Amino acid sequence: MISDYRCFFCLVKSFEKLLEKESISVQAKNRFTMDMINLYKTNQEKTGSPEFARNLHWILKGYTNNPDPYKAEKRKSNIQALKMLPEMGDILRQSKDPFITALKLAIAGNVIDYAASQNFNLENTISKSLKSGFAIDHSEQLRRAVNKADSILYLGDNAGEIVFDKLFIQTLNHKKIIYAVRGMPVINDATMEDADYIGMKDVAKVISNGYDAPSTILDKSSDEFRSYFYSASLIIAKGQGNLEGLVDFNDKRIFFLLMVKCNVMAEYLQVEKDSFAVYNALNSVTN
Repeated sequence: MISDYRCFFCLVKSFEKLLEKESISVQAKNRFTMDMINLYKTNQEKTGSPEFARNLHWILKGYTNNPDPYKAEKRKSNIQALKMLPEMGDILRQSKDPFITALKLAIAGNVIDYAASQNFNLENTISKSLKSGFAIDHSEQLRRAVNKADSILYLGDNAGEIVFDKLFIQTLNHKKIIYAVRGMPVINDATMEDADYIGMKDVAKVISNGYDAPSTILDKSSDEFRSYFYSASLIIAKGQGNLEGLVDFNDKRIFFLLMVKCNVMAEYLQVEKDSFAVYNALNSVTN
């Protein structure tokens, strides 16, 4: 919940960076700051961080009239990741276990997150992920779940990262995968435009979740998305935002793939910050 003061100050920092990008008056920036404080006061005990961030973005759009402030960064991230595909393909072809290697690459792509940091190093993160183990390792449970699943719903996270998801999906070689993106732009989260740009439709059916929180908020999502969610044999959810939105379901079908980017999440998962995780809540209880 946003009641953890660290979540609020993290959001303050991310919006400070965003305000620096926008060509609005100092007075408008000051008014937005007061709006942010007032929203926090009235929602801190009842709103999760992704929903709070979504509401703040809507307020900011009222000042800037800019529906997609990270549009240029998203395109840059997609281009950067696409340029890396030949090298990543070589790594996979040389791998003794392409499933684990592609899984590590998909999680490494989760570093592309302009809400968490604008100073990430994708190449270094990929190198680290390939050499590291998982701080939470339910990868073999995931492998078995993939092999048994009639259908897989894959919940995407960020632009750029989506390219590494595509590589992982190709490696899975499953007959029925549905890839879900955000309903509208929010931060640098992937939308239909990003999925079209990187060719996700070549490897999966692509749908929108119908909502623009940087997460999956099921009761705000579209009927189509909820239908796929409830009928899927397996759900793969990328990133901290999707974890925050879905972890309380304690659904054995959901595997979370993420880089742990903050101390709040590190404490919750009982791992080190900046570690990599393949996490299934039910397996954590039983193991």
